[in-house]
Amino acid sequence: MQLTLHADYAFRVLLYLGSQPDDHVASTREISKAYGISRHHLVRVVQTLAKHGFVRIQGGRAGGVSLARDPGSIRLGEVIRKAETNLNVVECFDKKTNTCPIISVCQLKPVLSLALNGFLEVMDRYTLADMLAHSGKPKLARIFASLEPH
Repeated sequence: MQLTLHADYAFRVLLYLGSQPDDHVASTREISKAYGISRHHLVRVVQTLAKHGFVRIQGGRAGGVSLARDPGSIRLGEVIRKAETNLNVVECFDKKTNTCPIISVCQLKPVLSLALNGFLEVMDRYTLADMLAHSGKPKLARIFASLEPH
């Protein structure tokens, strides 16, 4: 299983924002420069995160994006479910587009379904706060600060 860039970037945005002081409002340019990723794609990711209440977008000249929720309430599994548009691991997960001729006798689909559910179950055990705990927040902040032009 591989997550899309959309989900990957969603995690990166949340980790970036979580590593900053609580009152920090980051621009998408700032975040895209920190990771060396496309600002255009990042804007769409931020919109997805805002739509689902993970981040807050502030317009205007001093605007940007900030966490809308406490990091302890942002479950990683929830982020995946909201950021991934398609969790169909294989074609037969989608009844509308399935063309597999062995679907009626195949034993692989239930196993893959259990595996996907297990993956999401593990991700649901962890929050953004867990990712920032044990000095993770200051370490991330130092890395991002070192990437800023001096």
